[in-house]
Amino acid sequence: MRKLQYLFMTLSALFLAAPAFAQTAGEGAGGTGHGLVAIAAGLGMGLAAGLCGLGQGRATASATEALARNPGARAGILLLLTLGLAFMESLSLFTLVIIFIKVQY
Repeated sequence: MRKLQYLFMTLSALFLAAPAFAQTAGEGAGGTGHGLVAIAAGLGMGLAAGLCGLGQGRATASATEALARNPGARAGILLLLTLGLAFMESLSLFTLVIIFIKVQY
């Protein structure tokens, strides 16, 4: 039931947002195109950073639990934790670079 509710909420948001992008403003009218790009960039970076933080928290919690269960495997666990955290952080940095590129044009 909850999944169906989320599906309908998402679909309604998508259908209601579509008319906002149906027609562009004229050149002399001072269109809102650049403002929408800035809003989308902020939302995209916030989403990427938030999900990156959640993923890093879960990875750190799992690594801490693994170290508590098996302290002898510390070197391997810390190596894989560091590698995983670097990959997660690179995803948010890639998002930042893409946003800078898209906002520029």
